[in-house]
Order: sequence, then structure tokens, then C-alpha cells
Amino acid sequence: MSLRLAVLTTAILLVIAVPLASWLAFSRRRWTVVVEAIVALPLVLPPTVLGYYVLVALGTASPFGRWWKELTGATLAFTFTGLLIASILYSLPFAVQPLLAAFAGVDRRLLDASTMLGRSSAATLWKITLPLSRAGLTTAGVLTFAHTIGEFGVVLMVGGNIPGQTRTVSISVYDSVQSFDYAAAGLTSLVLLIFSLLVLTATYAVQRRGALLWART
Repeated sequence: MSLRLAVLTTAILLVIAVPLASWLAFSRRRWTVVVEAIVALPLVLPPTVLGYYVLVALGTASPFGRWWKELTGATLAFTFTGLLIASILYSLPFAVQPLLAAFAGVDRRLLDASTMLGRSSAATLWKITLPLSRAGLTTAGVLTFAHTIGEFGVVLMVGGNIPGQTRTVSISVYDSVQSFDYAAAGLTSLVLLIFSLLVLTATYAVQRRGALLWART
């Protein structure tokens, strides 16, 4: 369940984050900082608070929740689909910020030259910006995946603890502790600890390699 959630969240967020980060990096509108602050909000907002608002938004008391139920005949709260929506919102800054930093570091003269040659903004992003931001793209994907694997507060608030539907590995650790099965909790926690360490090591290695390549060019 955790693997499925992390893969889908990462795939969807990369599709969303690339154009969003590009707009944030190159837009000259004054209110861009407001959008950037909203995107980064999950970094400082308690997961239970975000989970509460998402739960309310997905419930049948909200217009979106009622529309979804009328369309599909099912509710979003305490389902995998609702869990996926919450994970996308909660992990959004982990996908956007590495890309934003990478895009901001691209030489503007290359982008201006691409525009002067008649390329559209989308073509410039695809042909120039993204190839020069591979390290940022990799970092965004790795951090989003790892962050989704370890989600707890938002997952518990929106998805609950339904075996086979919304129970993730972090909730499994919580269940083991609640049932005093410390051996299972310790083993699962150790696996997550090693996984997180490997992910961070790989991320820093990619970032350092990207910085060295950029310095050489």
C-alpha cells in the first residue's frame, strides 16, 4: 500500500511540479511569492491540521465531496483515492522546491536565446530548462517518494487505518506499538530508518554531482 501510494504520488506530482516550478522561477508577477508560500505551507503546517482541512474538503458536507459522491456513488474520505489526494497536497513542496532551485540556477541567457529563436515557453522548458535541471528533477522525485513512504499524520486523518485500503507502513508501526508488539515496531522502524538514510545519501550525492558538473561547465 505504501509503495503504491508513493509511486502514484511521485508520478502525479512531477507532472504538476515541473510547470508550476517553472512558472514560480521565471514569473515576474508580484503575487508569485504568495503562491510560493502556499506551496510551501505543508512544510510548517502541522500534518493533523492539513489532514483536518483535507478531510473536511473531501467529506460530503463540502461541494467537492458531494460532487464526487454524485459522480461516482462513493465518498473520498477514508479511501485510497482520498489518501492519494492528501498525499499529493502534503508532498507538494518536496517536489516543487528542488525543481524551483534548479530552474532558478539555469543561465537566463540560454533561455533568452531560445525565445529569440522562436521556441515557445513549453519547448524551452522541455529542450533547455529540464535537461539542465536533471539533478533537481531527480532530487524532487526521490524526496517526494521518500516523504510519502513516511507520511503518518495526514494519512491517519484522511485515510484512517483500514487494512488493505489505507493502512500504510507508518501506521503499521503505530499499530504495533499500540498492541505492545515492540519487536515488529522495531523491525519496521529499522527498515524505514535504513531506507531514509539511503535516500538522503543518494539525494546529496546527486546534488553534489550536479554542482560539480555545473562548476565545470
